[in-house]
Amino acid sequence: MPESYNIKQTTDNPAVNLALDTINIEKQALVFCNTKRTAEATAERISKKLSIKKKKLSEISNKALYALGTPTKQCKRLSYCLKKGIAFHHSGLSYKQRDIIEEGFRKGYVKIICSTPTLAFGLDLPAFRAIMKDLKRYGGRWGMMWIPTLEYHQCAGRAGRPDYNDTHGEAISISSGKSETKEILKRYIFGKPEPVLSKLAVEPVLRTYILSLICTKFAKSKQELLAFFEKTFYAYQYNDLKEIDILISRIINKLDEWEFINVTNVSSDFVSADEISDSKIRPTPLGIRVSQLYIDPYTANFIITGIRRATQTMINEFSFLHLVSNTIEMKPSFRVRTKELEYIEEKLTEKSLHLIVLEPSVYEPDYDEFMNATKTAVVLEEWIEEKNEDYILNKYNVRPGEFNYKKNNADWLLYSSEELAKLLNFREIVKMIRKTRFRLNHGIREELIPLVRVKGIGRVRARKLFRNGIRNIGDIKDADIVKMTQLIGRKTSINIKKQVGIEIDKKKVPKRKRKGQMSLKKY
Repeated sequence: MPESYNIKQTTDNPAVNLALDTINIEKQALVFCNTKRTAEATAERISKKLSIKKKKLSEISNKALYALGTPTKQCKRLSYCLKKGIAFHHSGLSYKQRDIIEEGFRKGYVKIICSTPTLAFGLDLPAFRAIMKDLKRYGGRWGMMWIPTLEYHQCAGRAGRPDYNDTHGEAISISSGKSETKEILKRYIFGKPEPVLSKLAVEPVLRTYILSLICTKFAKSKQELLAFFEKTFYAYQYNDLKEIDILISRIINKLDEWEFINVTNVSSDFVSADEISDSKIRPTPLGIRVSQLYIDPYTANFIITGIRRATQTMINEFSFLHLVSNTIEMKPSFRVRTKELEYIEEKLTEKSLHLIVLEPSVYEPDYDEFMNATKTAVVLEEWIEEKNEDYILNKYNVRPGEFNYKKNNADWLLYSSEELAKLLNFREIVKMIRKTRFRLNHGIREELIPLVRVKGIGRVRARKLFRNGIRNIGDIKDADIVKMTQLIGRKTSINIKKQVGIEIDKKKVPKRKRKGQMSLKKY
């Protein structure tokens, strides 16, 4: 730090000191951390050093606290920080909470956001300072590794925004010593950014595009596919289509094997691998639907294999939650922690009769990924068994934002599975997948399905009604309006009665407290 800066050393943490100084000069800052946990801890440390009390901050804090309905431990932590004008931001937060934080920062109420580098991509925020607390992150078996230079530039580029009347900005990297300072200067200040590389030759991407080109009839032969890829950035960058030629041939063979396309020779119905170049390629109805669903053809074949296996298995909802959890689109799965391994293995044994994905040997390289996918399925099952986000966070260390992202992905994949099963005429399988998807969307046990189908009844209200003997549409029709009012409120009860064909005179419904509540006048 140059001598011209006079940063008070209030704590032993340089990032905290810089954040406090930023507030002192009436500016805003983004503090970039390498993990979600570090971002949360740093925000909390800054908050504890402040004694700010503002009405607007209390409002923002309250919105973030109840963004999920029932506050989790993470919600409470975020709410505490927001009361002081500080926030943390990462993928573990819900979309609504991230939106609240970003809006509060833009309006100047939130002064500091401690974030993972994801905030550096695509968001325009009025930060005077970008403080790089950590420039290394965990790289698996390689240990702690320096972040890419391009990522550093993205983070540093958040500092000083002309649109917010900043004449300059400050990007500050925190170093632990002279040798690290030299490395930071070498890598990030004077170093060149990594080249931008085409990802087209990555098979999942290429498979999806090739099937799409065939299904839209843009390409009707291998020659036409190659002609298209000759004009791509990949071809321009490498100036060698030999590798992509080999990949295209392999993918065409696979798509044909999976019955997503038909490859036919002009003079013969049978086509060998060597004759593909001279062949006509047409999509099948199944291939067209896979392309429309926009899933990797490999995933589609994996799901179809699972659906066929399901006809010979004692299937339940877990069967399909586990199936979609093992797809490429669900990666990275929730990682099994060491202390969870025995529990997940027990769950796997308990569910073994319902599995439609074959379990690999413990010695196979993909066993760990299979166990992670199993944990993901277990977490999704907890949700449909009416466990809330706080329970999932405490038991599995899965944050609400991460959970909702996976839940939405699983819903999309279950819909795709339903559509494929429908096309293949597996009617009983379609019913089970549809039920699984409905329960996943609403987070309910099977017995609540009839109630939740009624508009205005969610899982909390449905459970209240169920416990009090109102378990289906017929029970709603017969239920006493006063009893329903006590359980779920007057307005909701009248609307629900109307939906089942019963008009209620509002004047005849007493404005009573909900069941379990008591007036203060009774004390």
